[in-house]
Amino acid sequence: MRLHRLDTRAAVRGAIEAHGRAWRVAYADLLPASVLDRVTVEPDVATVEEWLDRLPGDDDPGEALGVTVDGSVRGYLFVRWGETKQFVGPDEAGLKELYVHPDWWGGGLGTSLLGRGVEQLPPAVETLVVEALAGNEVGQSFYESRGFRRDATDEIQIDGASYETVVYRRPVSPRAGV
Repeated sequence: MRLHRLDTRAAVRGAIEAHGRAWRVAYADLLPASVLDRVTVEPDVATVEEWLDRLPGDDDPGEALGVTVDGSVRGYLFVRWGETKQFVGPDEAGLKELYVHPDWWGGGLGTSLLGRGVEQLPPAVETLVVEALAGNEVGQSFYESRGFRRDATDEIQIDGASYETVVYRRPVSPRAGV
């Protein structure tokens, strides 16, 4: 297993596949098939470029990390601090995305990504905040078992429909470990 910055086309291509496969499994009972079928698992060049454009660069307030096993990216994390969602305060960072290919769930990849992501946060960040779809048992179990606590509910729009979310918070001090 190798943790690294998610900044090459090949790495982003693997992250997109992991993202799409995770969505299709984790959200199978939560989102309509019409939504899940549109989530890319075999990205074209334009999709890879779009993802590269939205990832933080050297001067951006955030980090995108991938985890590679057997030569392929099997998961990724995207965390941002500074201006982010309305429920993320000035001394907090938002865990925007953390997805692992379902074939690799339970193998420690998500935990490793989370730990490295916490290590990358600036010293002023005291809390990590994540929003998960309500009913996403895989995601909620993952976050709760790593010290995140339910703090609020919100909602998100997906394909014109509103879905309830759960907002979790976790102190990031001390920085080492998950």
